[in-house]
Amino acid sequence: MYKPYGMIPALPTPMKEGGVIDYDGLEKVINHVIENGVHGVLVGGSNGEYSLMTMEERKEVIKFVTDKTDGRVPVMAGTGCHREEDTIELTQYAAEVGVKSALVINPYYMVVRDEDIYNYYKKVAESTDISIIVYNYPDATGVMLEPELIDRIGRIENVTGIKNTTDGVHTSKLLQLTEDNPDFNVLTGFEDLIVPTLALGGVGAIGVVHNLAPDKVVKLYDLIVNDNNIKEATELNKKLQPLYNLVEEEVIPGTVKAGLEGLGLPGGPSRSPLPEASDEFKKKIKDYLEKLNG
Repeated sequence: MYKPYGMIPALPTPMKEGGVIDYDGLEKVINHVIENGVHGVLVGGSNGEYSLMTMEERKEVIKFVTDKTDGRVPVMAGTGCHREEDTIELTQYAAEVGVKSALVINPYYMVVRDEDIYNYYKKVAESTDISIIVYNYPDATGVMLEPELIDRIGRIENVTGIKNTTDGVHTSKLLQLTEDNPDFNVLTGFEDLIVPTLALGGVGAIGVVHNLAPDKVVKLYDLIVNDNNIKEATELNKKLQPLYNLVEEEVIPGTVKAGLEGLGLPGGPSRSPLPEASDEFKKKIKDYLEKLNG
């Protein structure tokens, strides 16, 4: 059973005018991150604009990324939907086309109890043979999965990890609670928590900056996990910190797409109502990336 680890970019979905998916552009981004050493890719996450796609589009993008990745790295697919039945359908489809794991966001908007959330993950996990990865993102959902609930969910068969996009205190407590569970891995969803998460026993990060500096974040991982060189990792992290902050200055994924364009890769507009990055921002991030890679 696949357990996620390492540096995993949350792929954006390059688009043409009118919100048409740029599949040729997406293939170039896939090759870019894989050739720079990432440990896996996430398709259909928040950065990929899944919430603005139809079910058929989500399936098409998942299959495309899986086909073009061609086994070079494991593929994780965002399969969370508002309806439980749709989540199960999309997760089963992802399994059919060769995805290794499904990233499933918790129920939100309507008020549910912890027991309801637990049962939701249990039903999804029981519906498939691939790994289920919990997605805790309270800033977006308005629902905080407490460490104790996540620990319980993490002991469901097939649930093998979490993208924990919340603060360091929460992540630290979660690592303590789950340290006796060898079948469950903790990854952060915040780039500025990569170093502390890895240092405390986490196994990786799923993020957007990974698309713009894949070689650098992979080196960061290697320095901590493989070389036990916190000092050099800290110095590298200082160089990356401005980029972590920069992509948050305007609306994601527009900022990430602007960064890709600054690297000479396809990005394009975001789907309405999401805005494109401003011209000022596009110049700013291009200049920064040229300096970082210079």
